[in-house]
Amino acid sequence: MGLPGHRRTSSHKRRRAAHFALDEASHNTCPKCKKPVKAHHVCNFCGTYKGRQVLKVKTKGKK
Repeated sequence: MGLPGHRRTSSHKRRRAAHFALDEASHNTCPKCKKPVKAHHVCNFCGTYKGRQVLKVKTKGKK
């Protein structure tokens, strides 16, 4: 069974973990309404995905 040979110093831990930061989420534009949409997600504004109507979205209109 292996054991750690040397103590891992705090500076070495920070240097090793320096690339663990989160990346900003990428957004695409919806081809129908041109709003920003997460990649591979349904558009919350118009309800389309890959050119198809997937969700029924309530529209704000006059009664």
